[in-house]
Amino acid sequence: MSDTPRPVPLAEALQAYLKRSGLVRRIGQAGVLEAWPELVGPQIAKVTAPESVSQDGVLRVKVQTAAWAAELSMMTPQILARVNAGRAGRIKGIRWIAG
Repeated sequence: MSDTPRPVPLAEALQAYLKRSGLVRRIGQAGVLEAWPELVGPQIAKVTAPESVSQDGVLRVKVQTAAWAAELSMMTPQILARVNAGRAGRIKGIRWIAG
């Protein structure tokens, strides 16, 4: 028998690489930015703009007013539950930035 590795489909090789490198988690976290309106609903999406996700899983969200930032800060646990449902990369916190 030969010690030559068997060929694998590209999709399988890529998935294995993403898993090993930790990129599956980061891709899952980044997906929150695109899915934000569906995750939080139209009312919250209208007054917010997700900006980035840090390496340690903190989502930065710009909010139109300080009043909205205060309100959303109190809703963080519920929003985190929706954001993390069925997601590979978990968001650990949300930083609401008024302005």
